[in-house]
Amino acid sequence: MTDALLIFKPDSAYRLAARAGIWGWLSSERDWKIESLEWFQPPPELIENHYDFLQGRPFFPWLVDFMSALPVVVGRVTASTEALRQMRHDLGETQIAKSRPGSLRERYGIFGGLNCLHLSDAPETGAAEVRRWSDFVQLDEVKARLDDAAVKPDHTYHLRSLATQIASGTHVDLASQMFRELIAEECELDGSKLDALWRITLGALS
Repeated sequence: MTDALLIFKPDSAYRLAARAGIWGWLSSERDWKIESLEWFQPPPELIENHYDFLQGRPFFPWLVDFMSALPVVVGRVTASTEALRQMRHDLGETQIAKSRPGSLRERYGIFGGLNCLHLSDAPETGAAEVRRWSDFVQLDEVKARLDDAAVKPDHTYHLRSLATQIASGTHVDLASQMFRELIAEECELDGSKLDALWRITLGALS
């Protein structure tokens, strides 16, 4: 059995229908075991180290902001190498436009790097990521309780269409306003936290 780090990114941690759908899959524990789960707000330096292989890319400052602006759900799973490979298959490709039909990212991802979930891609990566994150958050107890049924609507496909328009410069103001309204309908945030979620999700499209 090998360790793997799991993170519900902000676009799935707060969009309740997306979170419920992904949690329904994860909590089935078909060939893996959830060892820990907790809400945790990563400091920017942890995200910079976690994604150090992407430093220098134009989107890197956004990525650090995206992953550190709000608490996210962080966990550790154990699985065999083959089971981890199957989990990655179920999750789908990193880029939403290339995600396999029927995968979780094809179902709930919005655009580009708004791809719902981080899951270690290999045993070696998982071991290194778990060691790094263990310096900041406990990874040995299930503390977060997630629902597998949503009380909010799922606007994924509408959001994906709007995101494509915003990214291409088409009807940007109108599409951005509607994007904000749909995100708000999907989650239970308000005030500064909702503002932060709007900012980091729309930031992916600029």
